[in-house]
Amino acid sequence: MAETGQGQPWLTLIGIGDNGLDSLTPPARTLFDQARTIIAPARVLERIECGDREVIAWTFGVEKTIEVLMARRGSPVTILATGDPMHFGIGATLMRDLDASELRVIPSPSAFSLAAARLGWPLQNTTQISLHGRSVHGLSAHLQACGRIIALTSNGSTVLEAADILAERGFGASVMTVLEHMGGPDERIQRMRADAVAKERPAFADFNTLAIDCVAAPEALWLPAVPGLPDDAFDHDGQMTKREIRAVTLARLGPVPGALLWDIGAGCGSVGIEWMRAARSAHAIAIEPIERRRAMIVRNAEVLGTPSIDVIAGRAPDALDGLAAPDAVFIGGGISGNGVFEAAWAALESGGRLVANAVTVESEARLFALQSAHGGELARLQVSRAEPVGRYLGWKPSMPVTIWSVTKGLGQ
Repeated sequence: MAETGQGQPWLTLIGIGDNGLDSLTPPARTLFDQARTIIAPARVLERIECGDREVIAWTFGVEKTIEVLMARRGSPVTILATGDPMHFGIGATLMRDLDASELRVIPSPSAFSLAAARLGWPLQNTTQISLHGRSVHGLSAHLQACGRIIALTSNGSTVLEAADILAERGFGASVMTVLEHMGGPDERIQRMRADAVAKERPAFADFNTLAIDCVAAPEALWLPAVPGLPDDAFDHDGQMTKREIRAVTLARLGPVPGALLWDIGAGCGSVGIEWMRAARSAHAIAIEPIERRRAMIVRNAEVLGTPSIDVIAGRAPDALDGLAAPDAVFIGGGISGNGVFEAAWAALESGGRLVANAVTVESEARLFALQSAHGGELARLQVSRAEPVGRYLGWKPSMPVTIWSVTKGLGQ
């Protein structure tokens, strides 16, 4: 392992399979034998002999795990973790608090690799997600006709919840493969259609990996990740950024993996939700003062597969205090309000993007003034839709929308 000049690693993460110590390579086994303090799930400890050393059963959550480790920082500790600790595992989580030089990671084949090997699925063409410790509604963002998904799960109930979502969305004919205890003596593979699982509610082992071969019915609710979902994909009260304008707005916001968006005056959450769908691990905070609209955001996020969106009750600029600094900001409502732009601009990271839309003369004038002071681009869009006029069709124009987009430079 390459060192960074900050000393020897004190924390060792060893990936282990369901067959216990037999899954370890000789170098990994040597590190295990040398370990004096071991942290491992109770399920793993039941299968191995740890001898005369300190053993801590990993029965607590991630936050408690980090507390335990931080209290021992600098003292040798070894964690046994299932599969690859850096692929949706404890290693990836710990990197938020530790420097890479503090860790030595010895991965084992991940559940994704094992599942793909058993199914004969090319892993690079398979969507890999985690539903472990997360809302199962995150599955909805990845449902595509003819798509293949491998998902980590929390327990056997996760499979049933996933089957319910598949059946409700028109993916009932999808084949669900549940791979239990892969690599161990209790390995078992079960295959069923999603609608059969949803109806029959069979029992599955809690230690499982779920693979889904998606089959969509003609009426299935599957939506692309490309921004610009139909307006009726959202529960809304009419006050929303409409489809074509939303697509242009998101193109100017530029979703990228891991980036955070502030959606100010979020309405039904359409911009924040599409931001999260457009880039892996992108996140959004939706700030909305009206309670019924906040409820819409929550419902829309579940249906469209972004249940982790943060919904903040309040009105900008006061509601912005204490929020994590954004990489991008969208102001869909309230640009004319005192201090809204100023607070958002001050919080925006250097190099971050701000987009604001206006439909009234007053808010449009505000955008002209801001563009004069800060630069950026102005665009004015109007969409017309063909609607019945008697026996014929005619163009019905919507209100024009002015869009201002600007990138914050160094020192601004």
